[in-house]
Amino acid sequence: MKKVLYILFHRSVLVALSLLAQVVTLVVMVNIFSEYINSFYWCCIAISVIAALLILGSRIEPAYKIAWLLLILPFPVFGGIFYLLVGGGHIPKRISRRMRRVSEQSEENLREDFKADDLLPLGEDAAGQARYLERFAHCPAYTNTETEYFALGDLVFPRMLEELKKAERYIFLEYFILQPGVFWDSILDILEEKAAQGVEVRLIYDDMGCIFSLPRDYNEQLAARGIQCRVFNRFVPIMSLRLNNRDHRKLMIIDGKVGFTGGINLADEYINRRERFGHWKDSAILLEGDAVWSMTVMFLTMWDHCCGWEEEFRHFRPEPSAVRPWTGYVQPYTDTPLDRETVGQAVYLNMISKARKYIYITTPYLVIDVATNTALCNAAKAGVDVRIITPHIPDKRYVFEVTRAHYPPLLEAGVRIYEYTPGFIHAKNFVVDDRFATVGTVNLDYRSLFLHFEDGVWLCEAPCIRDIRKDFEDTLSVCQRISLRQWRHLNPLLQLYRNILRIFAPLM
Repeated sequence: MKKVLYILFHRSVLVALSLLAQVVTLVVMVNIFSEYINSFYWCCIAISVIAALLILGSRIEPAYKIAWLLLILPFPVFGGIFYLLVGGGHIPKRISRRMRRVSEQSEENLREDFKADDLLPLGEDAAGQARYLERFAHCPAYTNTETEYFALGDLVFPRMLEELKKAERYIFLEYFILQPGVFWDSILDILEEKAAQGVEVRLIYDDMGCIFSLPRDYNEQLAARGIQCRVFNRFVPIMSLRLNNRDHRKLMIIDGKVGFTGGINLADEYINRRERFGHWKDSAILLEGDAVWSMTVMFLTMWDHCCGWEEEFRHFRPEPSAVRPWTGYVQPYTDTPLDRETVGQAVYLNMISKARKYIYITTPYLVIDVATNTALCNAAKAGVDVRIITPHIPDKRYVFEVTRAHYPPLLEAGVRIYEYTPGFIHAKNFVVDDRFATVGTVNLDYRSLFLHFEDGVWLCEAPCIRDIRKDFEDTLSVCQRISLRQWRHLNPLLQLYRNILRIFAPLM
């Protein structure tokens, strides 16, 4: 009975019921008013027409437009109202001003490191990518930064603990998911110990990402243990566009000298101490050296955004690191949904367009937009070896079906697709021609590319690129290759179901 009551009164259940009640209320009210008040009915129709015109005239992804129009046109009475509540792209002036200031802070603290033209000896393709990230993400490219790639969460876990224990000044953490267990509890013990020693410990976690794993007052519990904590975009059960924008970044920064990022959240399935969907394969990258300052600024800008602060970032800048042998170029980058610049998508498209020999992609979801689909197909048709690994065991069944719905046009173009048979693969990696790679948090789906706050690390001529390629090739040995023949003999009902899901994929 206690377990039943816990589930019934869990905040995720209460939130879901609250949102459902709002949808039902909206539908009932609109139907009642439309029945008795002719003017109200036509007012709703006018709102739907205006919403449709706004959608058609917007700069958003075409598939997103189609999905919303297919919802609004059959239900014109409440479809337009629903779009304006949760689907519109309007950003309140207050949030816009704050994000503009955050962007300015980032540029002010990193401008002196902008040296994209230094990459010109490696080719205009390398310099062009670095230049784009400097201009539109305000993120410099660095040398003098060692990188280490981890092919599994199991491998990066002990290294994270080792580096956290070395902290002397500060520890900054920013994660989408935290969940009590071996992974998070081990880190939390170190954080509490370091905070007691005078190390400044700050943590940001996303409320939606932790809605099933943490109590609402968890930030207060951490504060009582000496850890400064902020909850990103506190989930309020009211239909609003704000619900879409989540902090999907994963950053661990120690003293501005060492930084981790990648697909790994701080929960036990990511290190295979808890089995979910078979063997969980994820990846991470460690940076040590000058480029970690850029990651530090990323965290501090988000912290100031959450707190409403404006602090002096240079207080946190470490002393110049020792000169290292050639490390290649390392460029951490971030993407925000509030600046109209789709940085994560641009990085991927630029890498695809630069490929001459191969493109190897690892992604948990293959819910791609028209531009990415076209770029991958064109690359394969031009003779580039394009290979993609996706999961064989899904974490979300409907997303898995949408992923598979995107296979046929890619297979027809010559893209080779493989499914990771031991379980779920959560890594988000691109590696191209042994020259370029990126490891980060950006999934190949609409939420990551257009709605979430994300981060990644772009690499050029870095030694760890070989390790990323080797991990991909080793993983192929436990993958099942997908053939086009399988899709030509699909059950018609399953094919129809997948096609419907594909249409509405941008809203999922």
